Amino acid sequence: MSKGTPVVALVGRPNVGKSALFNRIVGGNTAIVSEEAGTTRDRHFGQAEWNGQQFWLVDTGGLPDTQTALDTEIRKQVLQAIGEADLLLLIVDAKQGIHPSDWKVIDLLRHSQKPWLLVANKVDDPRSTEFYEFYTLGVGTPIPVSALNGKSSGDLLDVVVEHIPETEYEDSESLRIAVIGRPNVGKSMLVNRILGEDRLVVSDIAGTTRDAIDTPLRYHNRDFVFVDTAGLRRQSKIDDGVEFYSSLRTRRAIERAEICILVIDAVEGIHNQDLKIATLAWESGRGLIVVVNKWDLKEKDDKTSAKFQKEAAEKAPFFRFIPFIFTSALTGMRVNKILDVILTVDEERRKRISTSAVNTILQSLLARRQPSQAAGHDVKLSYATQVETAPPTIAIFGNHPELVEEHYVRYLHNGFREAYSFSGNPLNIVLRRKSA
Repeated sequence: MSKGTPVVALVGRPNVGKSALFNRIVGGNTAIVSEEAGTTRDRHFGQAEWNGQQFWLVDTGGLPDTQTALDTEIRKQVLQAIGEADLLLLIVDAKQGIHPSDWKVIDLLRHSQKPWLLVANKVDDPRSTEFYEFYTLGVGTPIPVSALNGKSSGDLLDVVVEHIPETEYEDSESLRIAVIGRPNVGKSMLVNRILGEDRLVVSDIAGTTRDAIDTPLRYHNRDFVFVDTAGLRRQSKIDDGVEFYSSLRTRRAIERAEICILVIDAVEGIHNQDLKIATLAWESGRGLIVVVNKWDLKEKDDKTSAKFQKEAAEKAPFFRFIPFIFTSALTGMRVNKILDVILTVDEERRKRISTSAVNTILQSLLARRQPSQAAGHDVKLSYATQVETAPPTIAIFGNHPELVEEHYVRYLHNGFREAYSFSGNPLNIVLRRKSA
């Protein structure tokens, strides 16, 4: 199992330049930067990469000294950041020097027992001595940087990547299944029904499940680990620290999983957010199963389920390749079928087709339809082979792979799908130049 993407959080008192540093590292002005202290009231997060190491970077609001209702909310959000992060960066202002509030943040970091680094921002010249007083804090060597002009940002990232702890997860031999979906569609109840016991909190209040909880299960001599995740909401709706981290945890759960179960509310139907969550899992190369929950509450006839799947495929074509299970976590209807479908999707995910069989299909597809010819070039595809599993990937070699049109790649994709299914899994078709 691959490592999950670690989380690095920027913390500190207001107006020390956390948002400017966030923008410098992630790129683009995705966080609001202002001279007004406390501008960043909620969190912003983005993916960053340095020297091949990917990580989530989280920008938090400044930890306030006052005790207004808003300040209490900001404090709660910063504590959430500390709890979720794998590595913390304490940002201080080199121009203003040590501030009493810096000590308060240090106390929080010490109490968290998380690894953290001291970053002195607003150091325009790293050869200057203006940040030396931070040595007196006794918390390690301050790392000078200027978020505004980017000086020493590369040096900072070198240190950050060096100090990111390993995030390898246990149960590497187990099949990890992330249960994903919008809040209050019945994910926890569904997992409880599968497990046969009430291990997860179930409530009618949307977003009750705040954490991602790993729960093991053994079935047909296979070890499963179910990850019940907090529901993903639209980004604009993530307006408090708890919902923000629920979203981040769900994304990390998808990264850690091999197969995702997208739970959809049968009565409400497929929302745009369901499509976004499904796309996130599919484009991450995960196996995918759609469980339509609360089917007992849906008005239906013998054609309703087929119509539901057809409408889903019209909204996102890849749903045509995904198994749908129409269940009720409340009554237990068809819930046990989910485990068998998981095993099938896993088998399809790891299926390897012989090179001769792959080429037989390729030749039949070419005989039916040749790729379009480009001006001055005779475009030919010669042979193919499966180069990867989990997810399955087929490489097709030709003389001008860059000239093969996208619609023809879809034709090849559908042809291999028709022959070998790979049900519930993305199928990657890659075009490569045939060696001379």
